[in-house]
Amino acid sequence: MTASILTVDDSPSIRLAIRIALNGAGYTVTEAGDGEAGLNAANAGKFDLIITDLNMPKMDGLSMIRELRKNPAQCGTPIIFLTTESDDAMRQQAKAAGATGWLVKPFVPEQLIRVTRKVLGR
Repeated sequence: MTASILTVDDSPSIRLAIRIALNGAGYTVTEAGDGEAGLNAANAGKFDLIITDLNMPKMDGLSMIRELRKNPAQCGTPIIFLTTESDDAMRQQAKAAGATGWLVKPFVPEQLIRVTRKVLGR
């Protein structure tokens, strides 16, 4: 069974790069352009993994994660931050909000696939 992944990023080029990498590894990818759209998509569907940016319009990634973690159906969904932020304090905030992992942009597609497989256990 193919894993279903939601990517949330305001950059169309980043979403494209993520989609190309993950589709090439056999994953199904759904995209959202900001945190609010990501929250709506996550709550409307069932995803095995969510990959989100931090800084986005309408709702940032931390706020989106906090809202997702309030929903019992989303408590176990792994969430990876893919962001330009590398500050340790920000990483701790992300972890406290419920993030599972962290990758820094720019990313290497193989690294994204490796982390995805590790988080999904596949």
